[in-house]
This record gives sequence, C-alpha cells and structure tokens, in this order.
Amino acid sequence: MTEKHASFSIKNWSQDDQPREKLRDKGKAALSDAELVAILIGSGSRNESAVDLCKRILVSVDNNLNELGKLSLKQLMAFKGIGEAKAITIAAAMELGRRRRGEEALEKKKITSSISVFELMQPIIGELPHEEFWIIYLNNSNKVIQKQQLSKGGITGTLVDVRLVLKMALELGATGIILVHNHPSGTLKPSEADKQITQKLKRAGESLDIKVLDHIIVTEEAYFSFADETLI
Repeated sequence: MTEKHASFSIKNWSQDDQPREKLRDKGKAALSDAELVAILIGSGSRNESAVDLCKRILVSVDNNLNELGKLSLKQLMAFKGIGEAKAITIAAAMELGRRRRGEEALEKKKITSSISVFELMQPIIGELPHEEFWIIYLNNSNKVIQKQQLSKGGITGTLVDVRLVLKMALELGATGIILVHNHPSGTLKPSEADKQITQKLKRAGESLDIKVLDHIIVTEEAYFSFADETLI
C-alpha cells in the first residue's frame, strides 16, 4: 500500500511532467490551469496527486477560473486533500488575478497614444468580416467615458450621423472623441469617405468645444492613425 500511495506523489513523476520543473524549463504558458493550481497547493491526498485533485476542483466549476475565484474557503475545503491552508492559498491567488485584471482594465481606459486605442479596439473590431464605425468618448483627462458602435457594414456620409455623435458627447460631458473603424481587407490606406467624415465631425465638434482627437483605422494586426500622420 505504501508503494501505491507514493505513486500519486508529484515528486515521483517524470521530471518533464512535474509542474514546478515544467514551468521552470518550458515557461508558465506550457502549464494547464490544473498544473498551475497544483503548484499552489503543493500536494494532493493519499489517493490522488495534486494535479488530479486540482483537475477535479476545476471540473466542479466547468473549468472556469472566474468561477473558481468565487468559491468560499468552506467550498474549497469540501474537497478531500484541501485543508484550510491550501484553500486560503487558492483564494489568495484568485484574488491577485482579479486585482490584476482590474488594474489592466483601468490602464486601458486611459488613452495615451494611438496604440492604446488600437489595443482597446482591436479585440472588438480587428477581426470582423465587415466594417464597423465606433466612437470613443473621452473626458478632459483622456479617460474613456464610453465607447459606442455608430454604424455597421460600411462608411458613408449617410451612415455616420454627426448630430447623434455630438448629442451623445454632450450628454456624457465628453470633451474629446476618437473615431475608430476597421478595414476587413487589411489595407491601412484611408479612403476619401474616411477623410470626409473625419473633417465633417471635426468641423461640427469645434463649435461645441468637442475635439476630434484622432481617427484610427484598425486591421487584424496593425492600425493607421490620422493624428500620427497629421491628417487631422
């Protein structure tokens, strides 16, 4: 029996399969969620390795780390092999992850350059098969108040309602706006329609002290900035 129980210990596994050594030698991205949590708890139970125990815990939350982070200490301790110390370690790690996500989100809401606009919008429109036109509304500290889809399917003077853009800016108390749209074709060259709507919104905003700060064209891997190219 002793030999059987010992086989469940991670230290008896091939070095390539041991989570700590795997992270050291292959990098953190090479590890599964269960392996990462196993590093936190260090050991499993007499009948189950740390990785298998963590797999079982993750299955209970549909392998969703957000749901894992919601488990109470009592719920974690309901799993055989998870005592108070291990439960606290898991809860602390999940809380650190939640705080990190919160800090990243706050950083992204502050527009400091054209690339920060690209990083904000590329996940939303960069890989779409159709064009979408969005407006980012900013306060006087260049923090995002709101981002809103204005049109879908193409860009023409009829699809971009200037009055609606400025009405929303006034309602939100925005002092600046950034225009963003995608080019599914991958080309970064602005069209004449792109240039015309930029100037139209810029002129309309000036009378209300609402600045058009930039117009960004987004593709899957790159972007074009009107401001960077002194076209605005």
